[in-house]
Amino acid sequence: MSEQRSEIPNLREEKQSVPEVITVTLERGDHVENLEEAPQTQSVVTQSELEATPDDKAEEQDCLVEVPEDQSEVDESSETLDPSQGQTEAQVDLRHPEDVLGQTETTFSADVGNSTATVKMLLPGGHMMTVAFAIGLTAQELKNHFADKLKIPPDIIQVSLDGNAVTDSDTLISLGVQPHGTIQLEMSSIDPENHPIRPVKLQTEYNMPDVITIRVQTDGDTYQDVVVEIERATQKKAFLGGYRHKVTGTEFHHSAVQTLPKRPADKGVETFRRDTQTVETKSQAQQCTSTTATQMTSIGCYMSNMEDKLISPGQYVTADECLAKKLKAVVVLQVYVRRWQAKRRMNELRCEKERRLQWLEKEEARKKREREEQKQADLQRRMNPETKEDFSLLYSALEKWRREEADRINATLSGAERKCALYTLLNEEAQHIASIGQHRLVAAERSQEKAVQTLLDKCAAPKKWRASDGKMIEMDTVSTIRAKDLRDLYASVNMQGQSQDERQGVLLALKTTVKEHDCKLTREILELIDRETDLLARGVKKTNLEGLRKRLSTLFLQYIKTPAFNPEVSSLLKVPPDSTQQRKKVYRCKSCNKYLPCTGFSLSVSSSQVARCRQCLQLDNEARRREDLSLYRKILQHLRYTEAERHPEAKITYLLQEQDLRYLVDIVWGAQSALSAWDDLQDLEMVRWDRLQEWSPWNCILLTRDEAKAHLKVENIHQAYGSTFVRRLQHKHMLAQSYFSQIPDMAALFSDMDSEPAAHSSLLMAEHDATATETEPQTTPVQE
Repeated sequence: MSEQRSEIPNLREEKQSVPEVITVTLERGDHVENLEEAPQTQSVVTQSELEATPDDKAEEQDCLVEVPEDQSEVDESSETLDPSQGQTEAQVDLRHPEDVLGQTETTFSADVGNSTATVKMLLPGGHMMTVAFAIGLTAQELKNHFADKLKIPPDIIQVSLDGNAVTDSDTLISLGVQPHGTIQLEMSSIDPENHPIRPVKLQTEYNMPDVITIRVQTDGDTYQDVVVEIERATQKKAFLGGYRHKVTGTEFHHSAVQTLPKRPADKGVETFRRDTQTVETKSQAQQCTSTTATQMTSIGCYMSNMEDKLISPGQYVTADECLAKKLKAVVVLQVYVRRWQAKRRMNELRCEKERRLQWLEKEEARKKREREEQKQADLQRRMNPETKEDFSLLYSALEKWRREEADRINATLSGAERKCALYTLLNEEAQHIASIGQHRLVAAERSQEKAVQTLLDKCAAPKKWRASDGKMIEMDTVSTIRAKDLRDLYASVNMQGQSQDERQGVLLALKTTVKEHDCKLTREILELIDRETDLLARGVKKTNLEGLRKRLSTLFLQYIKTPAFNPEVSSLLKVPPDSTQQRKKVYRCKSCNKYLPCTGFSLSVSSSQVARCRQCLQLDNEARRREDLSLYRKILQHLRYTEAERHPEAKITYLLQEQDLRYLVDIVWGAQSALSAWDDLQDLEMVRWDRLQEWSPWNCILLTRDEAKAHLKVENIHQAYGSTFVRRLQHKHMLAQSYFSQIPDMAALFSDMDSEPAAHSSLLMAEHDATATETEPQTTPVQE
């Protein structure tokens, strides 16, 4: 039970007094309220001392000390109140011995000097402190104890008894205190202004003291004070549940024991427990909801037949007739069901046809829209050419127009008229070439300005990187800030429509920036700045200063591109600043005799040495053949992109150039789709023939976009296509292999990659031919 209890053993002698020192053992979680505090260092009286200390005033009885659980259960009538001091002493009623906490040990001391007594110290203000001390202690030791508790010096404490001062050498015995008795002393301060005596503050949460004083009723109205020492348990009490009183609300906890539960005896037979799979049966009677009965006329009972009906038997139906009737009904049901299925199937086919037609209309509209967009893009490229591909398209269109006109003239005219028409055609061609040249100059100027602006923006861009949390971080360094200032200053130098004061301010800022470095370039820039400033002061027109400003802008751009003045530009220059690195991989063009890096030459897979640079090849193409390779370049770029996604380590697609792909498309595949013979190169794509192997000139097929998507979904190409079509494609692969195998790098790749796949492919082809020969009447191969 959670009501804390402790027992006091029965006294051995008949007239032994109630013990005055009790030791109580408490476990953690137990609480005792309304008890006076005592020091934690007290002497414990042994059982031998209990037997050696008789008391004639006590009667032989069994007593239990009760520690009430609720403060309201304390007997307030048993409290002793001193009217002169106004203090209150809490007492404990011992009339219920079963409610005592723990175990008590009652002992008496044979040595009088070591016996304890209760000292009640009255503080100024009516506060009381109750402590148990040995009666052999002196007043000085009492002062030291209370000085430590009250946090004041012991020299200023004055102890008195009944108004008389107590000296420091006086003991409790000399003051007339009996063993286990009680004495009340007064405490005051010699210097109350500097060292006042204040009572100890009460604790917000009550803690059980180590020593308590209780009052025991010995006989009738006689009471005796007993000192109880508390021993705290080292283990925490186990909580085993309990119950609560509904009326009083008192909680009772189940007690815990230290003995282990008894184990069942071992019978020597291993037993198991399991559930059976027997089906449980249950019988239950059922009763109809209504009870019916029949009654006929008999002796003693008359039943009227006025409402009776006469029933005559019908035609007898045999089993065969019944089966035929059921069969006829089943046929009718099947007719209607099959009709419903046919109607549902027709509706599905009709909806599928509508969806197919709608899809075809959308695809046709999409293709038409793409063709219109492509025409508009080509027209825009011809009207406003910007790149080299645009000018190649113009020259290709010019050559096509010239050939058509020449063929028309040769077919319709002859003699002097023919010569005159050809002369006129030559003049028109020269005019068109001059017009294209003017467009090229304008495009080159715009391209140059765009390239310069892009370079400056890259130099001034902050450093960016992605953090661990996914956010993008930007940081401006000293070099990027310097590049940003130079970019803004370059834009101010090239700005048009400035007034004279604004221009002079820009020149002054430019002069301040350039003065930081002293070299030939900076001196030239400073000289041009001074010259323009002088001419502005003389009132020269802006049109006369355009050449000077252009030269100043060019020199300042050269200043910006110098890594010594702009460190950020060093990583963006094509020409390395170190001359030793510039000499590496430099070749001479045999046509223009210029020394250019390897990137300035266009090499095909059939080239064995460096001959002419890209500019010479482009100039020769514009002057002679005027071929447009943009479509082949587009097909090659798409091929490289798709192969990089499927096989990142692919090499063959990067060895091929536009001229090589042109040979593969025009010569090998005839510039048309292998399935539908569509000859518009803008709609054609080069894909793998066997989608499980890497792309190569001997493992490819030229198809349209839609055909390529469908082809890449085919699992077995020998079953999807006819044998004639497969043989024709193998012949084209052999032609491509014989041409590209002459290249050393391509031959090495062919010997490494396709030796085993070729043998495996021929084996599969032989098996497929045998199967097709056996089942020729039953199969319908895909036509070309």
